[in-house]
Amino acid sequence: MKKRLAVVALGGNALLRGDQIGTIDEQEQNTTETLENLVFLIREGYDIVITHGNGPQVGNILMRNDAGEQLYKIAQMPIDICVADSQGGIGYMIERMFRNVLNKHGIDKNVICIVTQVLVDKNDPAFSDPQKRVGKIYSKEQADDLASKKGWIFREEVKIQGGYRRVVPSPVPVGVINESIISDLARKGNIVIAAGGGGVPVYIDEKKDVRPAEAVIDKDMASSLLATQIGADEFYILTDVPYVYINYKQPDQQIREFLNYEDTLKYLNEGQFTKGSMAPKIEACLNFIKLGGSKSVITEAFKLADKKYGSKITMEYEDDRR
Repeated sequence: MKKRLAVVALGGNALLRGDQIGTIDEQEQNTTETLENLVFLIREGYDIVITHGNGPQVGNILMRNDAGEQLYKIAQMPIDICVADSQGGIGYMIERMFRNVLNKHGIDKNVICIVTQVLVDKNDPAFSDPQKRVGKIYSKEQADDLASKKGWIFREEVKIQGGYRRVVPSPVPVGVINESIISDLARKGNIVIAAGGGGVPVYIDEKKDVRPAEAVIDKDMASSLLATQIGADEFYILTDVPYVYINYKQPDQQIREFLNYEDTLKYLNEGQFTKGSMAPKIEACLNFIKLGGSKSVITEAFKLADKKYGSKITMEYEDDRR
């Protein structure tokens, strides 16, 4: 019998919690606790590809870039290098922690991290309207100076008066480089870590060369695309809530455990899901289902093994209740 293949996207809280400063001890402990929950899928007979976020980590890398240039005249690296840097560091940590978790449970599996390039369209409208905030907060004078020297674009921070942050494009991913290798490794029983932080954004130029893009890619959208390209059966997004809700945090808040494509799309269009938070996750799940995936699940990592928890999105309700 053909084994099921699942792509599991780890949310930011899987590595770093909101009340933490981000020491390596904290991140390793969080990662280990999260990965313990994936043992359930392995026991259930799934092959697994893991993706992950990098928001706090790549932001710290960009700030180190800035500090190194200001204090020691060390040349700053572009965003694609910073994303690759975060992929390597986080992927190494996940790989090492997962090897230890598997050893604890007596499971013999290889774990491998692939620094993944993700294709974008160089004509994506996002490049003419950058919106994604990255890096540290600057004063107006600092932002103006950097905009003049480096051509960076800044937007004022809503919650911090007089503060400005750099904004970069966040284009839609259109392809994952080396997806066939990722699929082959996973289907042979190896646990693959790929497309971290949405992948390193690249495009193909007129000479067919691979070129870097000064951008960042949404992690959930890239994970959904990877799941589609490798023919995964199921797509999981592990976040900090156990269910999808409508009227979230309102007196009439309601859990939606079983969802079909049409109802979920209706809720999305009604504005039930917050932009920059749940909405991209819902869009990623819908894309996976629309392109042939059988089931998307949004839940907390710690609820994964408990089938009573988690919101399941499929094409039809009947599939949900089998």
